[in-house]
Amino acid sequence: MQKKRSAATIKIGAVLIMLILFLIIYLINPAFFNELWAVCLSGDMKQVADYINSFGPWAMVFSFLLVLCVNAIGFPPAIIFSSANALIFGIVPGIILAWLAETVGVVISFLLLRFLFRDAAEEVIAKYSYLKKIDDMSGREGFKIMLIARLVPYLPSGLLNAVGALSKMSLKDYTLAALIGKLPSTAIEAMIGHDAVTASENPYRLVFNIVLAVVVVGSFLLYEKRKKKQQKVEE
Repeated sequence: MQKKRSAATIKIGAVLIMLILFLIIYLINPAFFNELWAVCLSGDMKQVADYINSFGPWAMVFSFLLVLCVNAIGFPPAIIFSSANALIFGIVPGIILAWLAETVGVVISFLLLRFLFRDAAEEVIAKYSYLKKIDDMSGREGFKIMLIARLVPYLPSGLLNAVGALSKMSLKDYTLAALIGKLPSTAIEAMIGHDAVTASENPYRLVFNIVLAVVVVGSFLLYEKRKKKQQKVEE
């Protein structure tokens, strides 16, 4: 009982620290959150790029933290910011910046969600045998499943963060799966977004990137279909 109370106290403390950080940012610049929210909701990559550029020499640092936070929260879609990075800093540097920031963001999300909700999830899982089997499988095959999911562009990051955090997957497996899987998916998203804005400069590359994204997603769906068939045969 005492252990549960201590854990609850720590969780409340963690939430309070986050709220205090938001309060400090607000006190420094009251308009910051409204400006950022408006830019994020616009969905306009050019506008996002201009906003990031407005931070001058700190643009790269701000962009890194922004992409990190977006992936930790899971909203709005990270493609807007990865594409903006490619527009501002160039395709290769922009992809690398977005890839590292996204990876750090999803790992932070994993840690927060696991810390806050894994105990509650375990209590629910313990009541149902089929959930226990799924949970055990996530511990054994979590890396492979998460790696494949991260390889697919446009899958909701927040959903994958939650699935990983509430499963038995280890932090090491989750981090490696995110680090490896996010590089190609981030690259595809960034290039498609970049080329959509600069299509007149190289229209053929945009078509190639779209085809590549379709191939990656199609391969994932085909893999899942074959996996389900194999499971039915084994049963």
